[in-house]
Amino acid sequence: MIPDRTSGLLLHPTSLPGPYGSGDFAAGPWFIDRLAQMRQSWWQMLPIGPTGYGNSPYQSPSTFAGNPLLIGFEPLVGEGLLTKREHRSIGTIPDGNIDFDTMIPLRTGILDRITSRFPDRASSAMIAAFEAFVARHGPVWLDDFAVFTAIKRANGLRPWWEWDRSLAQRVPEAMSEAADALSGRIDQVKVEQFLFDRQLHDVRALAAANGVGLIGDIPIFVAHDSADVWANPDLYHLDDQGMPTVVAGVPPDYFSVTGQRWGNPLYDWDRHVATGFVWWESRLRRMFEFFDLVRVDHFRGFAASWHIPVDEPTAVNGKWVEAPGQQLFDVLASRFPSLDVIAEDLGLITADVEALRDRYRLAGMKVLQFGFGTESAHAISEFRPNVVAYTGTHDNDTARGWFDSRPEDDPAELETAIEELGSSAETFAWDLVAAVMESVANTAIIPVQDLLGLGTEARMNEPGTTADNWKWRLLPGQLDADIVERMARLTVESGRAREETR
Repeated sequence: MIPDRTSGLLLHPTSLPGPYGSGDFAAGPWFIDRLAQMRQSWWQMLPIGPTGYGNSPYQSPSTFAGNPLLIGFEPLVGEGLLTKREHRSIGTIPDGNIDFDTMIPLRTGILDRITSRFPDRASSAMIAAFEAFVARHGPVWLDDFAVFTAIKRANGLRPWWEWDRSLAQRVPEAMSEAADALSGRIDQVKVEQFLFDRQLHDVRALAAANGVGLIGDIPIFVAHDSADVWANPDLYHLDDQGMPTVVAGVPPDYFSVTGQRWGNPLYDWDRHVATGFVWWESRLRRMFEFFDLVRVDHFRGFAASWHIPVDEPTAVNGKWVEAPGQQLFDVLASRFPSLDVIAEDLGLITADVEALRDRYRLAGMKVLQFGFGTESAHAISEFRPNVVAYTGTHDNDTARGWFDSRPEDDPAELETAIEELGSSAETFAWDLVAAVMESVANTAIIPVQDLLGLGTEARMNEPGTTADNWKWRLLPGQLDADIVERMARLTVESGRAREETR
């Protein structure tokens, strides 16, 4: 269970400041120090897997692997994998939003150099740790992911169903030939995953030493172009060519009048039941290696999923199909001492979804930006202790951006919010923050953008779009002493301050 009266900040590691075009784990100690100064208990991240289509962390080529672009270079100097001269010579990218076309080649080039010479540069202790990592994770996911990544790169990053049919269908002879031909690149992928694993574990240990827990995030569905689907096609609704027969999404809602057609393949739940949900157990076990709490995106999909025929261009013409959520969570509850899960229960939530969430005493979510409409379930008066409350999520506009949009976007709701909070443009974001912090919710999570009072330019994602998302970064100096002191004071006054650890 989530402890009473705590709070934290939502900031994806890519949004941290740093010289190489995007944030990484090397900036983790700096942010953890700020969290400790603000008396916070949690650091929430978005999914930390490799990114896929549109650079989205919710469209990953693996549900188990980590994003190698989050590997910090500075720690590698101390471990002998980069020389000080090499580190100084890395080209820097100006501060500001992420330019993926510049950042990815820069970071990928450095990582290729590091991983190719890892066997010669790494210490004997690190080599032993790497071999233990491969032995532990190889049979579960690492071997498949490394081969998948190497073949994909050799095929110009084309999706797996466009590869030679023998590789797309994993014919043993073809797989063996590919493994031999691409052995060097396969080993490099495994080294990347080892370095990612090592650095995130270090971040978690440092956070724990400062009284801060980490909150992770997993999408309920996986990308079609992923090692998961390629290696386990029987777990999904696919045709003989490996193409989905139905895809995931949600019907029309607050975010979109045509719904959201995500395009992910949907689970063949009968097959998951027959295997004892072993894939799900492995997935959750991997997440708990890194995180103290795990937010499961689109929790309602465990009760029923919106099945969209693959030839439908929007999500309007779909249907709800039941899922065996209780069977799944009965198994997970029997295999984990504590199901420290946050159920993302936003959108159209029915009684069966609430019953599934409450049966396992999972924390739900409340988003105050949704709380000012008529009879809204997200009104402050509807908050209860076993929820995680937000001003907004990564899918919302920022609080200030929402305020500034009021002439076009639901003016009645915004005017209600302004009246109830007694706000002006200058105070609105902090008034929203204070309302969440002072609520009865056990946990309050504040996006850093709202802490800073930033506008729409700092929005992380706009659902239903694929351009200009996931780019926002915190600038050096923005999270200054005044903001830190103000948040620390509010945290103490609202009874959410963690115990001092130093």
